[in-house]
Amino acid sequence: MSPKLRSDLLLFLAAIIWGFAFVAQRMGMDFVGPFTYNGVRFTLGVLVLVPFLFFGKKFTPEDPAKTISKKQRFWGIIGVGLLLFAGVSLQQVGLQTTTAGKAGFITGLYVVLVPIVGYFLGHKSRPVIWIGVILSATGLYLLSIKSGFSIERGDLLVLGCAFVFTFHVLLIGWLSPRMNSFHLAAGHFAVCAVLCLTVAFLTELIEFSKIIEAAAPIIYGGVISVGIAYTLQVVAQKNAHPAYASIILSLEAVFAALGGWIILHETLSTRSFFGCFLMLAGMIVVQIRIKK
Repeated sequence: MSPKLRSDLLLFLAAIIWGFAFVAQRMGMDFVGPFTYNGVRFTLGVLVLVPFLFFGKKFTPEDPAKTISKKQRFWGIIGVGLLLFAGVSLQQVGLQTTTAGKAGFITGLYVVLVPIVGYFLGHKSRPVIWIGVILSATGLYLLSIKSGFSIERGDLLVLGCAFVFTFHVLLIGWLSPRMNSFHLAAGHFAVCAVLCLTVAFLTELIEFSKIIEAAAPIIYGGVISVGIAYTLQVVAQKNAHPAYASIILSLEAVFAALGGWIILHETLSTRSFFGCFLMLAGMIVVQIRIKK
């Protein structure tokens, strides 16, 4: 199997896991606050990776030609951890007042934003991305904007999450080929966990009994969504262009809507469904390459 195909399959698996994680995230907040949920699940994610910190080097060997200094690695981990904290916090708080399906599609807007921001950072992009922007913006309007041009607070927070994850994907894309993937994954999970737990202790009532009641969604969100899926992203992006990675990862929106429908019995109006369709079309269009 070629490195590129393996990366694509790993990213697709991550998208499936993350899609259904939106359902787990909503269910978890029936018992605990958003920062408690994220703090515990990212702590679990770090614990899952502990064995790989010692034995994972043979699975993700570093490229000597791209190696960076320890100082750069340290600040890179801090930076990507701060972005992860900001992104998951906006998403988790937003999920209190929006549906899992809508949150999945709005979060997926980063697939359009990645090539746009990447262009200004020197990455090659094509004019077709503006078609994707128009389709996605129109879809977002149909999905979230109500009469009087109002937007739900949860939708707005998740939209902010999409912007943050844009820079998270780009920074991961730069760091991943330059350092051990498991060190990068565990390091920025730990930064995120510490920040989430700090905010939780300051703003939420943390009850151990409630955490136990939320065990199933927390375990899914921590062990599977964080420990496995985020690590799959880091490993896969060693051989994947950030824009290509984002189009595959954006399919989490489809699985979020599917999970919300099957498990949470969420429904979308015809207008909202058409908005989702346009957003997904915009996400796909930005990656189309027209051959002569």
